[in-house]
Amino acid sequence: MNTRTAAFRLANPWHLLATGFGSGLAPRAPGTFGTLFGWLCYALGAPYLNNTAMAVLLLVSFAVGVLVCHKAGRDVGVADHGSIVWDEIVAIWLVLWVAAMMQLTSLAWQLAAVVAFRMFDIGKIPPTSWVDRNMKHGFGVMLDDIIAAVQALLALALIRHLLG
Repeated sequence: MNTRTAAFRLANPWHLLATGFGSGLAPRAPGTFGTLFGWLCYALGAPYLNNTAMAVLLLVSFAVGVLVCHKAGRDVGVADHGSIVWDEIVAIWLVLWVAAMMQLTSLAWQLAAVVAFRMFDIGKIPPTSWVDRNMKHGFGVMLDDIIAAVQALLALALIRHLLG
């Protein structure tokens, strides 16, 4: 992607949010860069939020994401363009928040949460793959990452159980 295209995308507020303030414009692995940006945002903001505030933030961010991802995808011409990473950001917030409630707060567990989420997001095992193939609009873009987040959380719970 050339600078002119990146500048165009960042000049539009819908695109700015959809691309995770530019983190999704990475030339390789934009979803991973979006996830890492989301992890950083979570680390900076979560200590100031109680569970109710975090739940409201997630719900509002999901709802806004449906609109933002739909508009950005329509403008770019691809429903779930790689540069659209708001879905990854909201999903990793969910993973990290629930992992914290499961007492998985160390840096190692947070890294495991990020890796697990990326594996399920990239791997798109059912039902994520069905949503990704059949729901080509903002809600589908957001939903497939939330499903991957739930799958990652189940994997983390299993790993925690096996480790004792």
